[in-house]
Amino acid sequence: MAAAELRRPAGRAEPGRLLLIAVALTFLVLFLVLPLLAVFVQALTKGISAYWAAVSNPIAWAAVKLTLTVAAIAVPFNLVFGVAAAWAIAKFEFRGKSTLITLIDLPFAVSPVIAGLIFILLFGAHGWFGGFLRVHHIRVVFAVPGIVLATIFVTFPFIARELIPVMQAQGKDDEETALSLGATGWQTFWRVTLPNLRLSIIGAALLIFTLSMDEIAVSFFLIGRDNTLPLEIWGRLRRGITPEINAVSTIIFIFSLAAIVTWYRLRAGAEVKTGAL
Repeated sequence: MAAAELRRPAGRAEPGRLLLIAVALTFLVLFLVLPLLAVFVQALTKGISAYWAAVSNPIAWAAVKLTLTVAAIAVPFNLVFGVAAAWAIAKFEFRGKSTLITLIDLPFAVSPVIAGLIFILLFGAHGWFGGFLRVHHIRVVFAVPGIVLATIFVTFPFIARELIPVMQAQGKDDEETALSLGATGWQTFWRVTLPNLRLSIIGAALLIFTLSMDEIAVSFFLIGRDNTLPLEIWGRLRRGITPEINAVSTIIFIFSLAAIVTWYRLRAGAEVKTGAL
């Protein structure tokens, strides 16, 4: 059969493709769009003034500040570890490499609830370091440091896992060229490796930011007087304050949406620059 006979008329989509698109759109509408729409509708049921009163509540804003503080601490820590780990794994061969990869994936295998229990066994009043912390009047669990540690633990694999395949795809040619021209290892990292990862690092950082805002399972074990947004929502849910729950929930969605939009705008801008070159 000639190749021309195999061509389908322009503009006609295959029935299978249409079915897949319909299934994907239906899934997104049912499990993403409708729940989000329901949250916003319920949040605005009593009007804009009631919505603003709920989100401007001092307790809610304290939760927002703590959430942003935890994210601001977790993101740099995870960036430093993730970039270092990805650089070592993708660019070098060394003994224990497979062990390092396994340790990076450990939070994926450990339940967040178990992770929270581990922190209590380590830093609780009767934990391994509990006596030392008590003598020096340092609070970790049931306080802000515990929430920060738990958030870092749960989110630290994502940056490394985001950057490792990117670095492996880039190969080692640029680094080897820089080294052959007399650059040191650090000069090669800062001037060759890191600039090539700029967009991936930003995307991974935004991912960690949104995950840090949404993480709640580990913090159940570390909840104290200061709560993050997810814990504040959970507490209000237990007290049955439904309108305020929906209003406060929209804050997380707005921050997450802003992070996603920022990421796609940056990526689109980079693609435009690449195409122009």
